[in-house]
Amino acid sequence: MNYREILPEEFNRSAFKLIGKDWMLITAADEQKKSGANAMTASWGGLGILWNKPVATIYIRPQRHTFSLVEDSDRMSLCFLGEGYRKELGYCGSHSGRNEDKLEILGLKTEKLDGVPVISDSEIILLCKKLYADDLKEERFIDKEAISHYPTADFHRFYILEITKILIKE
Repeated sequence: MNYREILPEEFNRSAFKLIGKDWMLITAADEQKKSGANAMTASWGGLGILWNKPVATIYIRPQRHTFSLVEDSDRMSLCFLGEGYRKELGYCGSHSGRNEDKLEILGLKTEKLDGVPVISDSEIILLCKKLYADDLKEERFIDKEAISHYPTADFHRFYILEITKILIKE
């Protein structure tokens, strides 16, 4: 892989654009798959500093296949593929990896970096380690209008991840 590692303070990309507009793939190990991984498209999340560490925050609904994979592992990657992969990102966000190997079907190659599965064609890779997890709870919503995102009360679990490495494609 042709990547260079950068320090968190050198990362000058907008999280609003990367996550909210471009989307990311939450990529976790899935040894049942030929690709060795499963990836789920996500457009909700954040980047910042917490507990004096660079962190990412991700949200996963409990019925998603990726939920159990993230629960079973302490490490994962957040992979940003770029605009040329919009179709693949759409597919990974609308199909479950429970019964198919989405990455294999899409021809997305995977490999492991520091023991963490990543999508080889990523423009940006964040290697992450879980620090904290909790569930969003209906009674804790201050803005009750936000509950409209949960018509079946399938509230996300959120994960705070330490970003252990940032890799940029050269």
